[in-house]
Amino acid sequence: MPEKIYIFDTTLRDGEQSAGVAFTPGEKLEIARQLEKLGVDIIEAGFPCSTPGDLEAVRTIAREVRTPTICALARAVPADIDTAWEAVKEASEPRIHVFINSSDIQMAHQLRKDREQVLIQAEEMVKHAARYTSNVEFSPMDATRADPHFIFEIVRRCIDAGATTINIPDSVGYAIPEELGAFFRALFENVPNIHKARVSFHGQNDLGLCTANTLTAIQNGARQVEVTINGIGERAGNTSLEEVVMAIKTRSDFLPFYTDINTREIYRTSKLVERYSGMPVQWNKAIVGKNAFRHGSGIHQDGILKLRETWEIMDPAEIGIPQGTQLVLGKLSGRHAFKEHMLELGYELTDEELNRVFAAFKELADKKIEVDDRDLEALVNENVRAMDTAGWRLDLVQVSAGDHATPTATLRLVDPEGNIKVDAAVGTGPVDAVYRAMNRITGLAPRLTEFSVKSVTEGIDAQGEVTIRIEDDKGRTYTGRAADTDIIVASARAYMNALNRMLSVQARNAEVRANP
Repeated sequence: MPEKIYIFDTTLRDGEQSAGVAFTPGEKLEIARQLEKLGVDIIEAGFPCSTPGDLEAVRTIAREVRTPTICALARAVPADIDTAWEAVKEASEPRIHVFINSSDIQMAHQLRKDREQVLIQAEEMVKHAARYTSNVEFSPMDATRADPHFIFEIVRRCIDAGATTINIPDSVGYAIPEELGAFFRALFENVPNIHKARVSFHGQNDLGLCTANTLTAIQNGARQVEVTINGIGERAGNTSLEEVVMAIKTRSDFLPFYTDINTREIYRTSKLVERYSGMPVQWNKAIVGKNAFRHGSGIHQDGILKLRETWEIMDPAEIGIPQGTQLVLGKLSGRHAFKEHMLELGYELTDEELNRVFAAFKELADKKIEVDDRDLEALVNENVRAMDTAGWRLDLVQVSAGDHATPTATLRLVDPEGNIKVDAAVGTGPVDAVYRAMNRITGLAPRLTEFSVKSVTEGIDAQGEVTIRIEDDKGRTYTGRAADTDIIVASARAYMNALNRMLSVQARNAEVRANP
């Protein structure tokens, strides 16, 4: 029978210690309610003695969030413990979390006390907290840099004093997994009353090892883990809740445990904390990062289309990611993924159309980091519809312009018979110069009645879509559209498209007149 791992969430306490993060009381309450929906077992709601505002925020959470244990942090001093109890006493299940420095460097330079003084203080303050509640947690801070035998002794005394949860903090992210595993095994072997308490681990990420250390602690006896949403926290952050929970769920062969977390609430919780903390989740963050279930490689996209599990070890739906697996079209995307995505957009392209649009897509993908659906629709509009109007083709456009230069455009066009034509013209602006050069080459001179430009997508590398309307000598109107990351090129293609439409209509009308 798998054992349960208790999830102790400290987003509202250690997470808020991230430099630059300060939740309002209202934000803390909303996050706490979402953590309740997520299914965490314990919420460390704050450090009540730090400010009156934090005291009131913890008190409100204790009063209104009823399912989880509500915990308050306290230094091993009477005033902190009394304040912590005032904050959580209305909780359905209150907990006081007492901590004290335990490494020689911190005892000597921060507390300015020796080992015996710290032992006595820890023991007395745990007893003090136990007068309020039987749910007392004790943490010997910086335990992984302390003398293990000192940790064994302080843990033994604090359990006898009334601690029912013993947390081992890797407070500066110093531990290496193999070393930590040995520490936990020694803890269970050398503390005779350890079975009277639930053993916990709190990891910091200074060396990028906190998730690995947390899983190692679980494999070596820890049954509570202290985590934060998105891994936020002091300095490099804390162990990420989502990483530990999904590792347990995904690798039950190595981790025969379970949690009560509703994983479908993970993504929603992540976005809430991201918004209120002001700390953006890095794109490549495991589980909840923007790219966690997005695939850019053509080889990977091909595998995903055949069977999702070829390149995904987790189902994004299980994490509550609304958009699910995403195939990101870019310069590494293959023809298979491109064709499938076009079908999803409703475009059933012939082989010839697919070849033309895919070639245009590859050209665009060299200019843009990502190509989204709006870009693709613009490519189809330009390349597929243009195939219906055989005629002139734009082969090259080169423009020179500036605030002290006369706008000049040089164009190379291919006529309907395949002959190359080159000419240049000046104008009042670069687009005007392009259109004058095109008129010189084609021998056409329609009247431009409308010219508009809009951004197809966001960002500095967005495509600009140009729409123009021209009018022939009989007053008939023709529309041309084109998109490109270069507005001048898009303008030239749009004008060329409109000219070809005009020529096509004129040719059909001439045929009708010749064959009434």
